[in-house]
Amino acid sequence: MSKRRLEGKVAIITGAASGIGEAAARLFAENGALVVIADIQDELGHQVVASIGPHKSCYKHCDVSDEKQVQAVVDYTIDKYNHLDILFSNAGICGPTGGLLDLDMGEFDNTMAINVRGAAIAMKHAARVMMASQIRGSIICTASIAACVGGVGPHAYTTSKHALVGLVRSAAGELGKHGIRVNCISPFGVATPLACSVTNVGPSELEANCCAVSNLKGLVLKPHHLAEAALFLASDESSFISGQNLSIDGGFTVVNNSPGFYQ
Repeated sequence: MSKRRLEGKVAIITGAASGIGEAAARLFAENGALVVIADIQDELGHQVVASIGPHKSCYKHCDVSDEKQVQAVVDYTIDKYNHLDILFSNAGICGPTGGLLDLDMGEFDNTMAINVRGAAIAMKHAARVMMASQIRGSIICTASIAACVGGVGPHAYTTSKHALVGLVRSAAGELGKHGIRVNCISPFGVATPLACSVTNVGPSELEANCCAVSNLKGLVLKPHHLAEAALFLASDESSFISGQNLSIDGGFTVVNNSPGFYQ
């Protein structure tokens, strides 16, 4: 497409110093958006801004579980760019990886605080300024295939992502009357720095493991595939789509891969 799909729009992306958020920041900027990168990884965040260009992006430190920090990022965005069109609430953690009987409830609570409460805070303050400026904005969250099926992620992570999909649908119900769309994307396994650190394997090994159980063969899921889905939901091309959970999983969550007819 010759037209840049986010021309003149302003976006906040949380967790944008690496992984899916970084890929989205680059793609959004390529498509004309001014991007505020919000993360706790300060050095990486500044490196992303330097590579994208400070005329297209900026960095703000933000722990999404702290409402004051999230509000500060949103207010900074308005002060710098005068409006906000897109929130991509992407920041998240995997949380504890042990079994249910060994579950650390403090770590469980922290996972919910970041993955669910953090997204709720970001939605709250993004919607606040969108409504004040009568912006027909787009809010996008990163969920997971763990929000669709059990057994593919740790308990706390799976719980948080199920809750996040519910939050997206509930927020879409309220914000629709203001012309604000709320959706989420649910990735299959992708070799982000977070995923590699949790599984303690390198990107190529993680990708090989995911490909082995993937339904759609011949393609390796990369962060840029998720960024492209987020771009679609951020752009006017999805102007009548709200409350949806878009699974970027090659059919994994809807196809039974046990031996059967197709084998």
